[in-house]
This record gives sequence, C-alpha cells and structure tokens, in this order.
Amino acid sequence: MKNKLRLSMLSIAILFGSFVANAAMVNPSDSAKDAAIYSHIVTRVNEIQSMDKTALSDNSKSELRKELKQMKKQAGGLDKRVYLSIGAIIIIILLLILIL
Repeated sequence: MKNKLRLSMLSIAILFGSFVANAAMVNPSDSAKDAAIYSHIVTRVNEIQSMDKTALSDNSKSELRKELKQMKKQAGGLDKRVYLSIGAIIIIILLLILIL
C-alpha cells in the first residue's frame, strides 16, 4: 500500500513539475518581438480609425476590412496563455482523488 502511495505521489510530482517547466520556458526575445508587433497593430488601427472613409472607393474599403481582419487574427495569436475552465479543474481534482 505504501508503494502505491509513493508511486502516485511521484507521478503527481512529475506531472506538476512538467507544467512548471513548460511555463518557465518563455523566451524573452519572443515577448519583445510580440510587443513590437502589437504596437505596430495598434498604430495602424488608430490610423485607419482616423481616416475619412467616405472618400474611399469600394475596393479600398474592402481592402481595409481585409487588413483589419488579418491584424485581428495576428493579434489573437500573440496571446500564448493557457486557460483552465472550472470543469477542467474539477476533473483534475476528481482524478487526483481517484488516484490517491
């Protein structure tokens, strides 16, 4: 019985250790590059908002919409966080209870 408990504790420790190791592997140059991309997107969106769009043709308006959609996708990819829902946390807790 003690061996089973030790094995389960060891597996849990390895599991949580891998989560911590993955979270610590953030590259600082990536964050600087992401900040530069983000600032470029913000300035471009502000330029587009300040434009007088009534004088533009239909083609240039559609190009602006496509550019904004592309920038929105690009900005969405900058967020590299992992979110856990309440259901996932409950399932993890239940699995831990079953293992122990």
